[in-house]
Amino acid sequence: MNNNISNIGTFVSEHPEKKVQNLARYLSEDNLKRAFFKLNKRKAIGIDGVTANDYMRDLDANIHNLYERLVHMTYKPLPSRRVYIPKPGSNKKRPLGIPCLEDKIVQHVMAEILNEIYEQMFINESYGFRPKRNCHQAVTYLRNMIVTRKVNYIVDADIKGFFDNIDHEWMIKFLEYRIDDRRFIELINRFLKSGIIENEMYYETDKGTPQGGIISPILANIYLHFVQDLWVEKIVKPKSRGEVYYVRYADDSQICFQYKDDAERYYYSLIFRLNKFGLEVAENKTRIIAFGRFTKSDMEKRGIKGKPNTFSFLGFTFYLSQTKFTHKFTVKLKTDGKKLSAKMRKASVWLKHIRHHKVKEIICTINRSLRGHYQYYGVSDNYKCLYRFRWHIIRMLFKVLRSRGNRRRLTWDTYLNKILKENPIVNPRIYIKLYSDTAY
Repeated sequence: MNNNISNIGTFVSEHPEKKVQNLARYLSEDNLKRAFFKLNKRKAIGIDGVTANDYMRDLDANIHNLYERLVHMTYKPLPSRRVYIPKPGSNKKRPLGIPCLEDKIVQHVMAEILNEIYEQMFINESYGFRPKRNCHQAVTYLRNMIVTRKVNYIVDADIKGFFDNIDHEWMIKFLEYRIDDRRFIELINRFLKSGIIENEMYYETDKGTPQGGIISPILANIYLHFVQDLWVEKIVKPKSRGEVYYVRYADDSQICFQYKDDAERYYYSLIFRLNKFGLEVAENKTRIIAFGRFTKSDMEKRGIKGKPNTFSFLGFTFYLSQTKFTHKFTVKLKTDGKKLSAKMRKASVWLKHIRHHKVKEIICTINRSLRGHYQYYGVSDNYKCLYRFRWHIIRMLFKVLRSRGNRRRLTWDTYLNKILKENPIVNPRIYIKLYSDTAY
């Protein structure tokens, strides 16, 4: 029997109207073992304390035992271990669910199966957690739509606690739209209902899917595909009198309108639409803003002083500007101020923590971190923010080295002309060009 998961995608493309059956057979020993080797072995462990090395000692027997439990439907996922991680740009913390190793293996195979089924259904404007799609493509698409299309208003929408409030009944209904396999659906339901452990206390999960689970991103995409994406494509766009452009990355979405009344109608309709599916708009983070080619001139005509509105999406602040030489209208991006400040604070604490390491080791670690920062935030026109972050690191490193017992007499000149010359800190670099023309 051929259990190659890619066969599912072939079937779906050839029979777009048919439901997919017999999916449980793809949870084969070969696929489970392959999933084990794909796992990040350095990730945190679940409540059972089993590590990848522990499981590897008798891998074939462990995989066979797991497979037998799946076949006979005696497999039950263990509760996820809940931890909290800092939320970038905020003092709040984000809950994260850490599944056990076997649950990660099963979720990995199931996520691959779901991707093969639903990837062909998702709209082009959905970018989050999808193969060959990333944040940079989403921000580039949004920026180009604003610059090249008739965009005057933007609804900057945020869903309150999305992952914690996914309605399980609706989730199952959305899955059953394309899947006709009772056992496979039951396994997903067991993951949804598996519960969490926090401070040694068990909590039932009657709604939501924990962030951190391998299967959670694809389930979230399926949910929002039916709740929001199709609604925008089939209802909002046809009923709007002007042009409408939409982009979504996970639960973060932006929708652009030509006319204000279309934007207002969407804003109020969105509240009722989400409520129907157990979700809620974060009113303090959702707003309608004037943002487009004529925003600045309209402000001047109405006697409104100050700078035009800005908005943030995926860690970038979008702002209105002009091209450098031709002075044509354009939209530029820079690192979101809150996220930049949070990263600076985090870097300061981190440098103090490693201050007693060798200088060469510290700067090597700094350079690895900076390269990762540049690769994400290194987009057109964002050089100043990259340089600002690097300069903060340089100043903090100087303070840290001066605080060491044998460096109290370290001067700024010695620091720059000796230490940093021998161990240079990498310079900012633009990795992502948001537009092809160079006349900026």
